[in-house]
Amino acid sequence: MKGLLPCLLPDRVEAGCDEAGRGCLAGAVFAAAVILPPGFRHDELNDSKQLSEKRRYALRMVIEQEAACWAIGMASPEEIDRINILNASFLAMHRAIEKLTVAPEHLLIDGNRFTPYPDIPHTTIIKGDGKYLSIAAASILAKTWRDDYMKALDREYPQYGWKQNKGYPTLTHRRMIQQSGITPYHRKTFTLLHSQPVLPFDDL
Repeated sequence: MKGLLPCLLPDRVEAGCDEAGRGCLAGAVFAAAVILPPGFRHDELNDSKQLSEKRRYALRMVIEQEAACWAIGMASPEEIDRINILNASFLAMHRAIEKLTVAPEHLLIDGNRFTPYPDIPHTTIIKGDGKYLSIAAASILAKTWRDDYMKALDREYPQYGWKQNKGYPTLTHRRMIQQSGITPYHRKTFTLLHSQPVLPFDDL
């Protein structure tokens, strides 16, 4: 089972939360909140970054069918520019949590910081998507839902390669920003052409 733990507090209804898209130059940031049923196990469930795209989508079907509850939240590029990407990530998580149809009693948050959600205690877990099943499940939902969103935007602006790079700072993406300028979906407060590292691959 790759060593992933079922929960931190077994006597509480616990939701795992994670986000996707913080390091992108374009598009919204997405977050997911997932409550797994007691006793849930899946040998292949892991941090979404450790899985192929095909496995992520296969596991998404399992999670959406078998989770006790799950929800997706997002924060727009305009919100990212207005409140910064860290706060926008927390906002997306809050929006996912508030859409859950089962009320969680505890939140497991991937990372080391979080803006508290009203009346629900939380625990932050560094690299939690590789440690807890519910956070791993949330990472898969956030990643695949965001990928679907970027593929849809790619149909509107195909020259940026978003179907492949999902808005991350790849060489192709940077070149097209230089050649064609930015779109309404680009994050204007990000350094779009300089300073940020260029990822050495285009298929994410």
